[in-house]
Amino acid sequence: MDGETLQAGIELGSDFDDDFDPLFGVDDPALPGERYLDRELSWLAFNQRVLELAEDPAVPVLERANFLAIFASNLDEFFMVRVAGLKRRILTGLAVPTNVGRAPAEVLSDISQAAHVLQERHARAFQDLVRPALADAGIDIVDWDTLNAEERESLRDYFAKQIFPVLMPLAVDPAHPFPYISGLSLNLAVRVRNSKTGKQEFARLKVPQMLPRVVPVDRSESVESIRFITLEDLIANHLGDLFPGMEILEHHVFRVTRNEDVEIEEDETENLIKALEKELLRRRFGPPIRLEITEDMDDVTLDLLVRELDVTEQEVYRLPSPLDLGGLFDISRIDRPDLHYPKHVPTTAVQLLPPEPNSTPDIFKAISRTDILLHHPYESFTTSVQAFLEQAAADPHVLAIKQTLYRTSGDSPIVEALIDAAESGKQVLALVEIKARFDEQANISWARKLEKAGVHVVYGLVGLKTHCKLALVVRNEKGVLRHYSHIGTGNYNPKTSRIYEDLGLLTADDQVGKDLTRLFNELSGYAIEKKFKRLLVAPLHLRKGLLKRISDEAVNALAGKPAGIRIKVNSMVDETIIDALYRASQAGVPIDIWVRGICSLRPGVPGLSENIRVRSILGRYLEHSRIFSFANDGDQQVFIGSADMMHRNLDRRVEALVRLVAPEHLVEIDTLFDRAMDERTSSWWLDGDGTWTRHSQNDSGQLLDDLQNRLMQQIGTRKRTASRR
Repeated sequence: MDGETLQAGIELGSDFDDDFDPLFGVDDPALPGERYLDRELSWLAFNQRVLELAEDPAVPVLERANFLAIFASNLDEFFMVRVAGLKRRILTGLAVPTNVGRAPAEVLSDISQAAHVLQERHARAFQDLVRPALADAGIDIVDWDTLNAEERESLRDYFAKQIFPVLMPLAVDPAHPFPYISGLSLNLAVRVRNSKTGKQEFARLKVPQMLPRVVPVDRSESVESIRFITLEDLIANHLGDLFPGMEILEHHVFRVTRNEDVEIEEDETENLIKALEKELLRRRFGPPIRLEITEDMDDVTLDLLVRELDVTEQEVYRLPSPLDLGGLFDISRIDRPDLHYPKHVPTTAVQLLPPEPNSTPDIFKAISRTDILLHHPYESFTTSVQAFLEQAAADPHVLAIKQTLYRTSGDSPIVEALIDAAESGKQVLALVEIKARFDEQANISWARKLEKAGVHVVYGLVGLKTHCKLALVVRNEKGVLRHYSHIGTGNYNPKTSRIYEDLGLLTADDQVGKDLTRLFNELSGYAIEKKFKRLLVAPLHLRKGLLKRISDEAVNALAGKPAGIRIKVNSMVDETIIDALYRASQAGVPIDIWVRGICSLRPGVPGLSENIRVRSILGRYLEHSRIFSFANDGDQQVFIGSADMMHRNLDRRVEALVRLVAPEHLVEIDTLFDRAMDERTSSWWLDGDGTWTRHSQNDSGQLLDDLQNRLMQQIGTRKRTASRR
């Protein structure tokens, strides 16, 4: 790294040492009262954008099936966490007005209305659009009634051998109370008549979750032309085997969603792992918050379910079968390349290319030459971040490795590298966030495995989740200790790195290394208090640092100096940040917001936000990186890191942003934003009333540019050009 670049990194520290009064982040009666969009309805609008991809005939049909499954999975989590939280606060009397000042009960009603419309649209998208398109492509999901005698006989044999032995029908009568219905399970509600007594009975039959959701009709069928029947349809047509001597009167599929959000009360003396394991057990028995039923369910069965599950009318969702279209994940994995997005193989970052074909690059030497900005999944996680940590584990000159782990895969090579390093005598610190929602149990298992290998495992600070993505390697080079650092926007997860868009910085900058050393010491010790030179760290400094930079842009604009703000996040919710952006817009600052999910900011409102544009891009990859760029009177400041603009990220999590200083990296970020905000790029545009409008074609009906495809081509060309040098 040259002296000028290093000096820029050092001088940045002066910004963080100033006390800053956030004038551009306090409540101001001069701003209109109704200046935020409801965050829950904004989330539903995000999931609608996912659904629009499933409805798009230009998207390969197995990818459309995948988007239907993603929509279903997203909505399940939304109910389990957000809707459950609203309902809990209402029932306990702890409800406070939402971000738009409305009573939670009113918002819950709005959510229910919007969710009913979306779920119906989702079901119809499958029935009317995707299912026929799959059939045209040779993948047919059929009903039992359409099968011939030979096919039925084959499936009866399969049912008898593979399904019947694991089924457990549960009667409901005075001796058998209504059974517990586990969350997200598919169930058959069965009403039967005793052939001897004529008495009607009710039974519940759970569809086994460990069995494939769809069953091939003919197991010898080729992948080019294959038919499936859903597991619940197959079971429903063999109920006579489960209830011999009974007349089957009615059978209907239903599904319950429960409150599965985890709440942990921590104190200084609590064993966090044991507390969390206890809470995970409690999660299974959360109260029902949604009941999905097939549209043909009779009133007698429905009344019984509503009464026993204690759900309200608005919590009942009557839908076309099949329920739980998350089962389409199985269909979407069918090996038909012609029905998927074209295969993309991530390239190795140019700076990390081996000097000779089939040779192993020296990653430490590459990083010591220059900061390396990685862009996944266009550039390979395996040959960059994973290779960095694996080389560190094997390198005899490496003395210590320190890393945060928020979410990682079940067979993580990252974890294995840390274990190898510890077993070879290196000092290894792993900060494992065991409260990562829905990954808690997996993270507990990895934490214990790491501890057994001699890794120093810590769980962060009391009351805070550790969400930052950091890795620090300390290496002895001829008696001098050097720091090699990675700061990223995404998790250390090789599997999701292939489908999540993220940025990461590899650097040997000594100042970054010292910042990370202090931060890791504080995470494994006591509360974060120190100032940092090239980092912005939450919860104490990040909010203040961002507000200061936003206000600086407003001051520069009013003085006629170059000004501009560009932000890319998953969610834009925090009211203080939004108000600061409104004031900057009023001062004349052009502001671009690129958001994947929730956005509570209203763009384009005259007198408030006419200088703000908001775009959203969804596609084959999940846009996950976070970027903050400030024009700063010509001395551009750009940060990347782990934080979204939500209360939890700014106030209740440990987050870290790092400043990019290499001129080529600033150009790369500017180019990325230019392309994302270009009217010729396919995207969704948000207007001031909360409506997202898709712009995917021009006035002539031609498809607009796909940003992700363009980046694949551009970064692939970059590697080919480098290899010819």
